Amino acid sequence: MPCCTAIHVTTRANMAEVDAMKSLSSLLNGIAQKVYYNNSEITEELLKSELYPEMSPDEFTALHDKMKGLLKSIATADMDHAQLEAFLTAKTKKQGGGGLSAEQAAALSRFWKSQRVRVKESLVAHSRWEPSLRGLSWRVDLQAAASRRGTAHSGPVALVELELGRTGQDSEFVCLEFDETKVNQVLKKMADIQESIDRIVHST
Repeated sequence: MPCCTAIHVTTRANMAEVDAMKSLSSLLNGIAQKVYYNNSEITEELLKSELYPEMSPDEFTALHDKMKGLLKSIATADMDHAQLEAFLTAKTKKQGGGGLSAEQAAALSRFWKSQRVRVKESLVAHSRWEPSLRGLSWRVDLQAAASRRGTAHSGPVALVELELGRTGQDSEFVCLEFDETKVNQVLKKMADIQESIDRIVHST
């Protein structure tokens, strides 16, 4: 009888652990749906009622905010496997409310391995300016300058066609014409932009 009782207690403990992992995984998925996938139907109240009905509101808010903050840190850094494991290991060793249990670390690891690509795509989409540049084509034309300005100024011009578009919409096309002076001005601006980017990158 004592042996059977011990097995029964162990089984119940294992089932509780599995249920806790399922709830954590569902919580992380719910947070991702709300924060990264624009699912307005997912609310903090819904997650609590569905996943942690017996937890007090304050306890759930603390858990929700902690997992949301950790997920944000992981997603913002776009952590690879090694970075993720080091991050989670450090958090499990941390004492107090900022620390992680082994179950929470495992749930975060499993979630990120399956959702990293999708979360990254969502972050990129949210940070993209629209309309965005989908394509660019150009050519140098001698006749355009002669016909537009007459024979007094028949220098070559660069004809540039920009393909612009918003997500889910058809492209729009914008045609631009540059003479040599304007081309040089654009190139100077591009060089200034590249110099600024290099300065920022090298200083970090």
